[in-house]
Amino acid sequence: MPPKGKKVEETKRVILGRPSNNLQIGIVGVPNVGKSSFFNTLSQTDLGKAANFPYATIDPEEARIPVPDERFDWLCSLYKPKSEVPAFLTCVDIAGLTAGASTGAGLGNAFLSHVRSVDGIFQVVRAFDDAEVIHVEGDVDPCRDMQIISTELRLKDIEWVEKGLELAKKNARSAGGVSLADKAKKEEVAIVEKILKHLTEDDKDVRKGNWSNKEVDVINGLNLLTAKPITYLVNLSERDFVRKKNKWLPKIKAWIDENNPGDNLIPFSVALEERLVRMSDEEKVAEAETLGLGKNASALGKITTSGYTSLELIRYFTCGPDEVRAWTVRKGIKAPQAAGVIHSDFENKFICGEIMAYADLKEYGTEAGVKAAGKLRQQGKPYEIVDGDICYWKAGQ
Repeated sequence: MPPKGKKVEETKRVILGRPSNNLQIGIVGVPNVGKSSFFNTLSQTDLGKAANFPYATIDPEEARIPVPDERFDWLCSLYKPKSEVPAFLTCVDIAGLTAGASTGAGLGNAFLSHVRSVDGIFQVVRAFDDAEVIHVEGDVDPCRDMQIISTELRLKDIEWVEKGLELAKKNARSAGGVSLADKAKKEEVAIVEKILKHLTEDDKDVRKGNWSNKEVDVINGLNLLTAKPITYLVNLSERDFVRKKNKWLPKIKAWIDENNPGDNLIPFSVALEERLVRMSDEEKVAEAETLGLGKNASALGKITTSGYTSLELIRYFTCGPDEVRAWTVRKGIKAPQAAGVIHSDFENKFICGEIMAYADLKEYGTEAGVKAAGKLRQQGKPYEIVDGDICYWKAGQ
């Protein structure tokens, strides 16, 4: 028991992945499932090489996708700024993966190095039949395709972890003393062995493990593929998407529940998105109502938001007549580091932040109203940013 009256500090959870605010999500899948076509509609470009043959995409293409946010839209309507800058999600279109990629088959080594360089995964899964669109495995079977990718990512991780274990053991052998540094080297061996067991004997992705902060630090140093969050995007025919029915969806859901429980599943239709992207906003609303899908037939906003959230990203806002801007930061960030996203001087010479909650501004209608209600707060260095905060930073000269 802690001494009476002494406050017990909660241990802050270390997040899997790079400790950065500039994170990327990669679009992954076996060849010819609609990855590049999806990337083109998402980015409203023709950067992705969409073609009816494997490996049409070789070098990754990258685009910044605006993340939809009703709060941002409302702030822009309130301040009527000269400039509006929403939050963005950086997406990367990556070449298709085939069985044997972990041993270099196809574009395996290049593919896996590109996956390693991103922080999260959109896994596009094909669940539509089309005789004119060939499938690298000969027929459509999304569960088999998901298993191929899961296996290849895990096999590559096992290879990397085994190399990491060799290095950790080598370092531990040279650590014969009882110093903290020597103990840490020996402890790292045990942690890497635990990671290897999780991948091999337990046959699970790293992100599905129950890890301590110290173990997460070691995992992050290894930069493992199966530690990255995955959102499964099931590419349906337009007909199946509209009627919300497809023979593969229950099987895909069952596969995820068995292999990677908790991972997000979003059905969508590249064919429909390709039609919608060429329409005006008014035409999109009319088409959605015609199809019986409410006022928005597109799933792209939902997909972008899901990817952004999966990376544990949040945003805060700066507002004024010149600009309303959403700044992307990692969940758990402190005020000085959040201010530093705007300019390093704001972090280095941080004094405080004047912060109000979006909900308070919406309730009281103006900054003056928020201030009069006593809801404008001055926060110092220990303050942890909350998603939707509206911030004004004060820094020294």
